[in-house]
Amino acid sequence: MQKACGFAGCNHCGSPETCGLNKLGIGCHGSVVAVGGDPDLRRRLLEMGFCNGAFVEVVRRAPLGDPIEFRLRGYHLSLREEQARHVRIVPH
Repeated sequence: MQKACGFAGCNHCGSPETCGLNKLGIGCHGSVVAVGGDPDLRRRLLEMGFCNGAFVEVVRRAPLGDPIEFRLRGYHLSLREEQARHVRIVPH
């Protein structure tokens, strides 16, 4: 399978069209295309700035892989992998 982006740390293989934010490796980035999950989680993610078209980059992961730190709209935030999987992006 083809890698979704050119970064060696990217864990997402397959179609480069969209992937879950939790699948990207450190340094990978893309634009948000969809936010899912239950209504409360979806509202919380949207309020944090994960709106369609927002540019997001993976900054780092905790030693055991969870949580994940992201750069979004000029600030850093961390999400659990379970939360991050509900954000779909198009890798750049």
